[in-house]
Amino acid sequence: MQENEILVKEQLNEVVMKFVIYKPLVARAARAGQFVILRGRDGGERVPVTLVDWDEKAGTITVIIQSIGKSTFMFNSLKQGDCFLNILGPLGTAVEMKNYGTVAVIGGGVGIAEVYPIAKALKAIGNKVISILGARTKSLLILEEQMRAVSDETICCTDDGSYGQKGMVTDALKACVNSGEKIAAGFVIGPIPMMKFTSKLMVELGIEPYASLNPIMLDGTGMCGGCRVSVEGKVRFACVDGPMFPARTIDFDELIRRTGEYKLQEKTAVEKFEKDHQCKLGLH
Repeated sequence: MQENEILVKEQLNEVVMKFVIYKPLVARAARAGQFVILRGRDGGERVPVTLVDWDEKAGTITVIIQSIGKSTFMFNSLKQGDCFLNILGPLGTAVEMKNYGTVAVIGGGVGIAEVYPIAKALKAIGNKVISILGARTKSLLILEEQMRAVSDETICCTDDGSYGQKGMVTDALKACVNSGEKIAAGFVIGPIPMMKFTSKLMVELGIEPYASLNPIMLDGTGMCGGCRVSVEGKVRFACVDGPMFPARTIDFDELIRRTGEYKLQEKTAVEKFEKDHQCKLGLH
């Protein structure tokens, strides 16, 4: 085995891939809530992805990548036996683990993969874990079996009603509380609007909210300042102070504006990449 070698590649749905990668130093130090930065080639973009799982004995880490921009499309075209050029990590501040009693762990879309290690760690220290998984449709719901294995209760929601409950994760959370569940803390990862409204609901329900933020990030060490976010009216850097933050005072609207600054450039890069790699990717 080589450093950074892809040992397992598994397609979870049309746009999401799971990779098990040989990276023993990262596997030895990883904690729930941390991430790595991947680079596929010389001159390539540095892309932060959450550490979904790790095996210190085997020396492996697991990441899940959704094809969104040019670099993630390129990553997902790699094959078993290929190697990433660079993997930097573990980065970020691990989520503080304590016994809250009952916690809600909420993942939307690919955020389900990112919330999995947090649910696993919270369950391991004795919390009752209620996991709420949301997706637009059944085919985009990932890791249900794994989430059920680390949860006391798992609720699946789809926007179109194709699987589980029809509706939003906020509907399921509200129903849990109305049924008598005393939830002390909630951890949410997913699209920014989903995190915004779920965090707001948690506050209304008396649940302490935490959200994992995904701003533009370059170096991952706090030097560039690209990942700055506003929490409690102060500037924080997601790569070193987060990515998980208390969500009561996160400026989600600022985060939405900042993450959308390069949408046009991202769209143009993806279109060019798809055109140049149609046969290899099987996109058409």
